[in-house]
Amino acid sequence: MSKVKNHTRTKKSKKLKILNIILTILLVISICALIYYSYKIFSYHKDTKAMEKIKDELEETVDIKEVQEVEEDENVQVVEQEEDIKKDNPYYDYIKMNLIDVDIKELKEKNSDTVGWIQVNGTNINYPFVQTKDNKYYLTHDLNKNYNSAGWVFLDYRNNIKKLDKNTIIYAHARLNKTMFGSLKNILKSDWYKNKNNYVVKLSTENQNTLWQVFSVYHIPETSDYIQVKFSSDTEFKTFVDKLQKRSVYKFDTTVSGSDKILTLSTCYGETERMVMHAKLIKYSNK
Repeated sequence: MSKVKNHTRTKKSKKLKILNIILTILLVISICALIYYSYKIFSYHKDTKAMEKIKDELEETVDIKEVQEVEEDENVQVVEQEEDIKKDNPYYDYIKMNLIDVDIKELKEKNSDTVGWIQVNGTNINYPFVQTKDNKYYLTHDLNKNYNSAGWVFLDYRNNIKKLDKNTIIYAHARLNKTMFGSLKNILKSDWYKNKNNYVVKLSTENQNTLWQVFSVYHIPETSDYIQVKFSSDTEFKTFVDKLQKRSVYKFDTTVSGSDKILTLSTCYGETERMVMHAKLIKYSNK
């Protein structure tokens, strides 16, 4: 009888030890998780504060001028359209809109990688953008080239901003506080879509100011099929553009031909998707 009792006690003792080990492991995991997420939250706020400081400095030093379209000014050109556009199309309002003009040379004194400024109607996007030899560096570095998980707005390393490729691509993180490209998600909202003045993107570079008309917005599982830069022919490019238009959440009354040039904005949409906007060049002014 005593042997049975001892055996029972031994089993209970082993179970308690196992339970204590499991509880200890769970406690250690919980503590590690708490430390990790506390660090992530601290880092997020630290990086956000650094980024906001940069933005405040930009607002104090950078002069963004609105460039009026003047008929006598031969520098302002409207891109010729291959197809007829109906008279009630908002396109005719867009080509009357002001361009923006930013002194990029002044920004280069802050960071020599700076190549332009981007402004997107209906969002908070109003930043200088940079370019380096890859598409990784500015995912984790800010405009001052300091390490920052917020990164910065950057041009695809394959693009030539001086002559504009068929597809010019600009990236940035989608920050929760709506900075960088965090507000790009606004374009999926019906309020954004209802305001046709939102269908415009403006760029300013060292040699040119440009205006772009939106023709497609969507989110999609992570893929690289929309960031093609080079095309063998206008026919291949037109097939590419047709694919992008079919993906759009909304229908835009925008015609895009094989001879056009387009702008692509890309950011994260959750963990495994991308938020994308496409627009075509409709007006420019050479500096």
